Amino acid sequence: MRLTLRLLRLAAREAMRGRWLIALAVTLAVIGELLLRFAGGGVTTVLSLLDIALIVTPLAGLVLGTIQVHHAREVTELLLAQPIPRGRLFAGLWLGSTLPLAAALAAGLLAPFVWHGMLLGPGGIQLIALVAMVVLLTLVSSALAFVIALRVDDRVRALGVAIAVWFVAAIAWDGIVLVVALVFADRSVELPVLLLLVLNPLDVARVLLLVGSDAAAMLGYTGAVLAKTLGATAGRAVLALTLLLWTVLPLWWARRSFARKDF
Repeated sequence: MRLTLRLLRLAAREAMRGRWLIALAVTLAVIGELLLRFAGGGVTTVLSLLDIALIVTPLAGLVLGTIQVHHAREVTELLLAQPIPRGRLFAGLWLGSTLPLAAALAAGLLAPFVWHGMLLGPGGIQLIALVAMVVLLTLVSSALAFVIALRVDDRVRALGVAIAVWFVAAIAWDGIVLVVALVFADRSVELPVLLLLVLNPLDVARVLLLVGSDAAAMLGYTGAVLAKTLGATAGRAVLALTLLLWTVLPLWWARRSFARKDF
């Protein structure tokens, strides 16, 4: 345990050295402050931050995680030459890369609300749920970044794959769902659309935060199908289980890739 914590501190210090995390937290705080001033605060501001968080979080996790793995390649090879279990080394490196990013994102989202004393006001519960969802998505995206970086040795190519994964999940996925809905227009589309929903953790997080709330217009096509097919309560249970699997499986995949990697 001491070894893992020591490695975590070293990896976290390396992650903080580039000041990207500070810039990211400040940017989110500024955006939140502007939304509070112009949108009036409350649930409206939280919903606006939701769209921003669902774009920024996976992008930051995939890009920074991929860069971190390749940047620490020489240190990793040096540590593996020592009698250090690979499992502990992976835990230290992954936590050192993931926890500072999750903390920076959470601090950036919470800062303007804390500054104005609105954390316990209207939309406070939704804000806490949004921050928790951002932390989970950071774990998922960082684990996927480790998988990509460990399987693609070239740095530029690995970064390109990471950005492509983000683009498909955050930008192009709604278009894919629309195409599927059009192709199956004369058939029952519930099963294909629900399958597409669970295959994208960003969709899962968005619908989980919004299903059963007053913001039904932001659910999107997949969320509307889920609410109609399963209902709000059963839908939440399915989405929560799906997001848990999206948190565990990529982490298991990343650890397995690290254990099998020939450095």
